[in-house]
Amino acid sequence: MYTSIYTTNTPTMLNQLAATPEMRRLTDVGMHCGCEYAKIPIYSNSRFRYTRLIHSIGAANIIWHFTKDIKQAIAGLLHDIATPVFAHTIDFMNNDHVKQESTEARTYAIIENSVEIMSLLKSNNIDINDVCDYHKYPIADNDTPMLSADRLEYTLGDGHCIYHENLSQMAAIYNDLYVGTNEHGVAELCFNTQDIAKKFVKISLRNSRLYVSNEDRYLMQCLAEIIRDAINTGTLTLDDLYSTESEVTKSLKKCPQLSIKWNEYTNIVSISASKVKPPDVYSLKVAAKKRYINPLVKTQEGVKRIAEIDANLKMEIDNFLSSDFNNWLYAV
Repeated sequence: MYTSIYTTNTPTMLNQLAATPEMRRLTDVGMHCGCEYAKIPIYSNSRFRYTRLIHSIGAANIIWHFTKDIKQAIAGLLHDIATPVFAHTIDFMNNDHVKQESTEARTYAIIENSVEIMSLLKSNNIDINDVCDYHKYPIADNDTPMLSADRLEYTLGDGHCIYHENLSQMAAIYNDLYVGTNEHGVAELCFNTQDIAKKFVKISLRNSRLYVSNEDRYLMQCLAEIIRDAINTGTLTLDDLYSTESEVTKSLKKCPQLSIKWNEYTNIVSISASKVKPPDVYSLKVAAKKRYINPLVKTQEGVKRIAEIDANLKMEIDNFLSSDFNNWLYAV
């Protein structure tokens, strides 16, 4: 597994926490928000099923590698513990297309109500308030376009899983990083080498375009509406969204009407776009969060954002940020 590049010395406590039922649930919650259930080629050709547990363990190991702070690493491990089935698709259901933060509210409660997690925290003299919000730790998480362990992990994860980047390239990127200080006086992961920073941004932008592609936007909104229908008809409850994707899809298939919609969804092969709403075709117009990274890199004048010193990358980032979502999307 590509995550082997992150550390060779994972603390025992991280492994113990990752084995708790609340974390193991994430083995059946995917990173691709349900898009992987359709027949879109880019997901069909993935190397492996990229799950929230793989991502969470990876993020925790990155944080541990760079900070050696167990509280920060645990916060990174637990940061997706409240992720519902199909992940950010539920944000779409909640009309939180752009921020995609509506599903984070249960994190504290899930940790607090876990007998095993609380026992492990207590036996290691760790307060829940030190590990329930990874946003407080800048190496774990920070604002776009800065580089954090969370963004680093899913960039490398999707680079390897979806785009088949090889491990030696991933390792070269990872091993070029160090903890520096950004323009705000805050710790941030930085690159030593400009060429490697550029390679990373190329991978990152490829992912960024995928996350707001016509395919992803359509599939997430379409699936969000299926889940909303399931809740409105009593096929699912809000609590069911915090089970597993296998359990939820099993419930969908038991309902005749929703089973048809799920079957249609899983057989979508491609998406088309039109500036004019197509007649007699189910179509959607939907925005999405623009995720991108403009990392720091070491220069002779100190650390700078890579886009400050590379005009071509700046143009690529600007082009991405100007992406237009004002079109109608429909399955073909």
